[in-house]
Amino acid sequence: MLEDYHLIRENKKLARFKIAASIKAKDVPTDRLWDEHERIRRKFKEYYKKQTTGPCETSFLDLKIKIADNIFRSCHFCERRCHVNRRKEPGYCGVLEARIASEFLHFGEEAPLVPSHTIFFSGCTFHCVFCQNWDISQNPQGGVHIKPEKLANIIDKKRLRGSFNVNFVGGDPTPNLNYILKVISKCKENIPIIWNSNFYMSKEAMNLLDGITDLYLTDFKFGNNKCAKKLADADNYWEIATRNHLLAKKSANMIIRHLILPGHIECCTIPILSWIADKLGKDTPINIMGQYRPVYHALEYPGIDRYPTREEIHQAREYARELGLTTLL
Repeated sequence: MLEDYHLIRENKKLARFKIAASIKAKDVPTDRLWDEHERIRRKFKEYYKKQTTGPCETSFLDLKIKIADNIFRSCHFCERRCHVNRRKEPGYCGVLEARIASEFLHFGEEAPLVPSHTIFFSGCTFHCVFCQNWDISQNPQGGVHIKPEKLANIIDKKRLRGSFNVNFVGGDPTPNLNYILKVISKCKENIPIIWNSNFYMSKEAMNLLDGITDLYLTDFKFGNNKCAKKLADADNYWEIATRNHLLAKKSANMIIRHLILPGHIECCTIPILSWIADKLGKDTPINIMGQYRPVYHALEYPGIDRYPTREEIHQAREYARELGLTTLL
């Protein structure tokens, strides 16, 4: 379980971004950037297995940055696909430039991850009415902008102080994908990259993350589209989230988080756990979280205007046990 991540964490293996930064990419016209990206991406596992590095003028990571900057000008990092030029105006997420609400060594994450250097971005691609982190996620202009070189230096220093990983979270990190790629490109230390997200990324964003992310820390919220639309204003959630989990499984290690919502065991928790067991495998680590609190606008929505009961938490965890899932606490 998480063997690859542990090897990188212990400096016994190079992180994916280190390999990506050493793979030579051809200098191609803008309309052929994706073709060149996919040519390399299809072979990335071979490069990663060899674990060889060396300088190159234009790397696979450089190519990803070019593509991400192009997407930024007609944004479709997430599946809302606003297609706005985010140099001039924000999309649904409200994010213009990347703004960081906080960054610190976090000791409250899952045991294999701590101490985790968590970097919290302002803004989000969801508007969850029950958001436990609403002061960050729903305030895209909060926090401060840090130049990529400076943040990379902070990441390197935290690694030398003992961080096991760098954990990009929010809100949600997705609106800041081009910025994050630039930050990573400036990092000198070997460190696992964690993508901590609601998993509403576009397929293009998933392809850019492939070959960069070492561990996906996913927030699998809803078991159907109706609940996702009502509680997070997210269309086609089930199709997008399940697709992205399948892509992530092929790409890197993964831990899935599921927050138990009161009154949503049958409609959300059971379908999610069943799907994970069937499609991702019972060895996929999952954290079934019982710390839901009725905050933000939750009190306006009957059913989630309370804490989950002991019985609901027990039912969720017992169902995972019956399925034989690998659960983390």
